[in-house]
Amino acid sequence: MKGFFVTATDTEVGKTVVAGALAGVLRKRGYDVGVCKPIQSGHLSCDPAGDASRLQYLSGVETYASHICPFSVKEPLAPRLAIKRAGKQVFLADVVRCCKNIQEYFEYIIVEGAGGLIVPYTEDALVADFAQALNMPLLIVARPTLGTVNHTLMTIECAKARGLKVAGVILSGYRDEALERVKENRDMIEQFSGVPVLGMIPWLGKEFTREYALEATEYSIHISKLEEWLA
Repeated sequence: MKGFFVTATDTEVGKTVVAGALAGVLRKRGYDVGVCKPIQSGHLSCDPAGDASRLQYLSGVETYASHICPFSVKEPLAPRLAIKRAGKQVFLADVVRCCKNIQEYFEYIIVEGAGGLIVPYTEDALVADFAQALNMPLLIVARPTLGTVNHTLMTIECAKARGLKVAGVILSGYRDEALERVKENRDMIEQFSGVPVLGMIPWLGKEFTREYALEATEYSIHISKLEEWLA
């Protein structure tokens, strides 16, 4: 599949905002990009506060949230556990099929996983297995603060061990007063992993507009480096 698989070093690090805003920026540049997050826990797909609706809003696609995310449950747990407690079963083949269905309408697709690579995802797979099945380059979203070097390097090591291609890392949510420390973290991640940090997105606030998110993303991320992967 053509596009990117967006994963993270942890949960709640800005993965959905990065995935949706990147899709929005690329669409503004003329790329035919869709979005997909097959499994969502914590909100139903139709909930405006959920990741599927936020992906739809930020990317600007007309795809229904229920198509972006066909498997959703309210309980905020690891996807496999949340689905099981809801009395359902979802398998790796189901989520791969979801992505293929959406890509029929787009040339490229940005797929968002759940949490990090070793999160229990479906009845028979971890998130990493899902990424392997799609065979897409990874974008790793990481927090900018203390501890991120360790978490990011471990995520990269895990990806490489499974034969996954890592397009780059994006540090999300830095505060201006900590910018120098964030730059040091960026440099160490690049030095010890050999993987580029493609950008550092500032803290956008609790509420922000689509326009602001796209503007910050385009300004903060080396979009041209991502375009090289789409060529």
